[in-house]
Amino acid sequence: MHSVSTLGYMVLGVSDLAAWEGFAVNVLGLQAGKRVAGESLGLRMDDYEQRILLLKSDIDDFLAAGWEFETDAQLDAYIAQIRARGVEVAEADQAVADQRRVTRLFVCEDADGIRHEFYSTAYRANTRDAFRSSVLRGGFSTGRFGAGHFVTVPKHSASAKAFCEDILGLKLSDSIGGDAAPGMTIDVTFFHARAGRHHSLAIAEVPFPVSKRIHHMMIECSDANDVGLAYDRCKASGVPILMELGHHPNDGMFSFYLISPSGFAIEFGSGGIVVDDDTWEVKRYTELSDWGHKLNPPPGAPAPKAH
Repeated sequence: MHSVSTLGYMVLGVSDLAAWEGFAVNVLGLQAGKRVAGESLGLRMDDYEQRILLLKSDIDDFLAAGWEFETDAQLDAYIAQIRARGVEVAEADQAVADQRRVTRLFVCEDADGIRHEFYSTAYRANTRDAFRSSVLRGGFSTGRFGAGHFVTVPKHSASAKAFCEDILGLKLSDSIGGDAAPGMTIDVTFFHARAGRHHSLAIAEVPFPVSKRIHHMMIECSDANDVGLAYDRCKASGVPILMELGHHPNDGMFSFYLISPSGFAIEFGSGGIVVDDDTWEVKRYTELSDWGHKLNPPPGAPAPKAH
């Protein structure tokens, strides 16, 4: 079965591009990239021209996942495979591909309205324009592991899980059922792509209605000190903290969760493990965090704890 290699980029619809730029650069440590004034802004994490694309939109939510393949041949074989399974896949026009900073792009949509975009060649920055963060000590953990991960809160979890495995070709990493808060139990299932990041996509089942397609997205830095420094920047600048510093037992991530200008959470972490399919054992965990990650729910609103 042909499957995606890694999560190469994420696309967000945001209502305030200026607020997001200041937040992304000064708090998260990303670098501003290609922009179209009033319409879009690319954000850099490494030598790719962009890993996160912000599009001006009142939706303030996750729009699309960009799934990367190592070669054109793998991409073409995958597209033929999912079309044979009845998935409606369209080739995007060149303007959309250019906006995503890739050479060719194919697109389908899942049942919850998230676009899944497939490509094999992304534009790289000029060697004279190396990635530079104004606040990080180290860099981001990207490369073959991609841009990070995102956690969806689908309307129908069974169909969402089937899409992960049967269409994207992701493999089950593990699952967790546990209490996010007293009387609030959630269940999260984690899936990894061929490159092996513990999860590129996870499905969260929560016992209350949600207004966003995702609970959070994650970016990972290579130096654990940068997690603490980012936490301090949030405190100093008044960025809301959803979950305090802590550690997850399944993927080994040391992290905290902050609230983005669009209202969904971002996990900022370090130390995530890599899955080796030859030796990996799928497990079921009973706690979301083995220490820390104290929940700070917004006043008057329940907030799920997932990763």
